[in-house]
Amino acid sequence: MRARDGAAGRGYYAEGLAAERLRLCYDLATPEVRRYMGAEIAHVRARLDPDDRVLELGCGYGRIVKDLAASAGFICGVDTSRASLRYGADYLAGVENVALVCADAAAPGLAPGAFDVVCCLQNGVSAFKIEPLRLFRAALESTRPGGRTLFASYAAGFWEDRLAWFRIQAEHGLVGEIDEDATGNGRIVCKDGFSATTFGADDFRDLAAACGRETRIETVAASSLFCEMTA
Repeated sequence: MRARDGAAGRGYYAEGLAAERLRLCYDLATPEVRRYMGAEIAHVRARLDPDDRVLELGCGYGRIVKDLAASAGFICGVDTSRASLRYGADYLAGVENVALVCADAAAPGLAPGAFDVVCCLQNGVSAFKIEPLRLFRAALESTRPGGRTLFASYAAGFWEDRLAWFRIQAEHGLVGEIDEDATGNGRIVCKDGFSATTFGADDFRDLAAACGRETRIETVAASSLFCEMTA
């Protein structure tokens, strides 16, 4: 596994919810959340060719990078958290066809059109706190002409399972106490300032249209909502 540093920003996931603490979030996942994560990965794997060059935006410590590595020729993950990337160097030890880069998802500093597939999964479009249109344009710019750009959010029907998972994280001190009065209708708010929204099909269509692209919207396993564009 190779790693290099580039420009990096800071945010909620940069230090406080990074590295071992971020991994613990996934270790605490309920069976329903584990099924969701597995279905999301399987959906992306089905769209990869063995020699594809893949870019994951917001890779954290490399959970998804590791899961996709066997299905692609090369996969690069970018993230702004140096703590997560350092942890990822050990987590990905022995996986030869991957690299982690410290960079902003909306300005990864990589060669335009360098990747066959660019993906931003698990509601990264909300979690990154980057203007969504900037993120969409950067992802498309990194994708070769004719390649695939994939964004994924949560399906509306997964709300209760998602909220239950966040409550578990809050109980373990990984995120702040849930603000029950402010939480609802696809938005989770914690008393430490964390918040997460949900992007729906219309949001994805509007963003794709603003980029001059048509999009395929698909609900996967009643838990993920995928937006797929051709670059």
